[in-house]
Amino acid sequence: MSTVMKEEVLLSSDEDSYDRAKEVKEFDETKAGVKGLTDSGIINLPRFLIHPQETLPNHDATRCSCLLQVPVIDFTGHEECRRLEIIGEIKRASETWGFFQMVNHGVPDYVMDDMLKVVKEFHEQANWRDTILFDFQDGPLDQQAYPLVCREAVSKYMEHILKLKEILSELLPEALGLKKDYLANIKCMKSEIVVCHYYPPCPQPELTFGTTKHSDPSSLTILLQDTIGGLQVLHQNQWIDITPIHGALVANIGDFMQLISNDKFKSVEHRVLARSVGPRASAACHMYPDASRKYRPIEEFTSNENPPKYRETNITEYLTHFRSKGLDGHKTLPYFRL
Repeated sequence: MSTVMKEEVLLSSDEDSYDRAKEVKEFDETKAGVKGLTDSGIINLPRFLIHPQETLPNHDATRCSCLLQVPVIDFTGHEECRRLEIIGEIKRASETWGFFQMVNHGVPDYVMDDMLKVVKEFHEQANWRDTILFDFQDGPLDQQAYPLVCREAVSKYMEHILKLKEILSELLPEALGLKKDYLANIKCMKSEIVVCHYYPPCPQPELTFGTTKHSDPSSLTILLQDTIGGLQVLHQNQWIDITPIHGALVANIGDFMQLISNDKFKSVEHRVLARSVGPRASAACHMYPDASRKYRPIEEFTSNENPPKYRETNITEYLTHFRSKGLDGHKTLPYFRL
């Protein structure tokens, strides 16, 4: 069955008599989500949504970083004539950025457009949550369990995303210098969770975030975003905009891929800025390893000179730690370092 959940937001702490926990509880009990606040016509953000000044984005610094751009990889010819070229581009992007955008990837524009359309329609007709989550970890879901408004679009989108996953599950190990079936054999990208976010326009975007900085605990994430923008990646100590390209999908390396590659591929922190325009819609497909297996750095990437950097773990333990600390601005990976 599909699960609907509200995104947990990292909130600012305060002193004196302010009872933040009480205000958060009262907000949660309204079942209206952030969209409900927007619909109520608020002008000022509730106190619990305001972040400490030192954590807020420096918009001047962001503007100065516009010369740096996340790599865009054209997947045309990935099966034959351009395969080695594409593998090389994936390798460079995964080692340096941890992110890349994909074009001509095989997912039709109309399928992606329909997916974003129903994400917005779901939230605008339900009006009680900011995130809808589809959990495929135990295999395909009964489509009748999907909300009616997004049933057809989600089914069609996932059909194409799973094909793209198979392509990437061969290209990524080749980019690591392994056999193309290596990741498939160790079931590193076995299951999927699709998280569809809805970000209403914010009356005071300079005081908060859409999503605070974090890295993904998955092996790989494929993100579909609309053209509103706001997604940024941390690169060379600068926050870089991932400029939306219609028809493109964003791929980012997850923590588990960094762990098994012994830091060859990088899982990089990213965030979403709040915007006064919108709503912004996105659909992130997080690909996770087999929960029944334990993983450690792959032997080919370790030696006496370069020993394993992480201890053995499984995705259940990793997610437990990730969720227990929340989006607190700190990565989960260091907890598993040797």
